[in-house]
Amino acid sequence: MPHKGSLATILPLFVLFCAESPFMKPVPDHAVNRLRTWRKSISTRPFLARGGSVPRCEACQLRRDWCACDWRPELKAEVGFCLLMYDSEPMKPSNTGRLIADVLPGKTWAFLWSRTEPHPELLALLRDPEWQPYVVFPASEKAPARLTEQLLTAPGKRPLFILLDGTWPEARKMFNKSPYLDALPVLAVRPESLSTYGMRVAPKEHQLCTAEVAACVLEVAGEAQAGLGLQLWFNLFSSRYMAGRVNRWPGEEDAVLQQALVPFLNPMRENDENRESTLD
Repeated sequence: MPHKGSLATILPLFVLFCAESPFMKPVPDHAVNRLRTWRKSISTRPFLARGGSVPRCEACQLRRDWCACDWRPELKAEVGFCLLMYDSEPMKPSNTGRLIADVLPGKTWAFLWSRTEPHPELLALLRDPEWQPYVVFPASEKAPARLTEQLLTAPGKRPLFILLDGTWPEARKMFNKSPYLDALPVLAVRPESLSTYGMRVAPKEHQLCTAEVAACVLEVAGEAQAGLGLQLWFNLFSSRYMAGRVNRWPGEEDAVLQQALVPFLNPMRENDENRESTLD
């Protein structure tokens, strides 16, 4: 009997969900989308997210007429991300942890958070000798003895950044009530710029959304290009999501973001888009 949310349980559901999707853009096969499919499958009632009545692209979760799938970058990095997601977080169209998996699908893991029953695959990942886990959390929070602003990995290990994905009260709860994370170092992120994320209002200015935090730690890890690509993808998603909330067209910055994302696109996909533009 597979553990709830295991790959053996999720993958058939994910394939079925993609095949039945009324929107034609292919849904990326990554950890967050598989978790989202499984989480929806066990819901006893429909999930009523803000903006849930808006027809959305199943792949990028934006309004169908403002789909951004063609601009999703393909990035490379030597670090990994582990998302601990609070209950219904994978089902929210506004979730930005999904954006990390969009661009680094082979280096991103996602699990529902549990205080007392962490997923066996999560515990195995934390023990994997290939990785050096870091819990990413603001420097102003608790556990000062565990705080670090530098990555100190042993030879042969790569950084694995654990991101607590939820509202800020939920993230704080996960940080304080996850005994299996207590022995891990805490990487303090001090971003130079404030959040542009308007979908939720954080109680403090230094508190960024999940995708922005990931972009920051990529830069800390020496993966500046990957961090830039993720930040641009987040900015495009955020701009179009917010435009959809107030039923207006995306602003002039949309074209600027598209142009900035071109170097991060798969060359084959870019050629296909140029060919389609020529035919039009």
